Amino acid sequence: MRLFLRVSGTWLLGVALILLIIDGTRSLGASQLLFTSLAEDWTWVHADSLVAVRAFLSSRFFGVVLEPVSEAILSFPGWAVLAVPGALLAWAGRSRRSRLFVRHDQI
Repeated sequence: MRLFLRVSGTWLLGVALILLIIDGTRSLGASQLLFTSLAEDWTWVHADSLVAVRAFLSSRFFGVVLEPVSEAILSFPGWAVLAVPGALLAWAGRSRRSRLFVRHDQI
């Protein structure tokens, strides 16, 4: 289980880093600070799945509540939305044993 958490957390952090580099490159090219929203990134990767997820959330019983929350999340920068759960998953999959630090002369 820890391996799955570590791998998925590292993967999400890697994708977040790629999205941050893309935003940084666009910002340097435009000479101003630009952030790409998660909805724009998702549309760039696979637009049909974003439409399907929005339709799924609006058709649920709590669609009135879920729709504004999902739109708020989709408006945040993509790298930030992926970095937070990535860091939490990587932290949850960390090794829990305490590490003993030994000085070089004690070896």
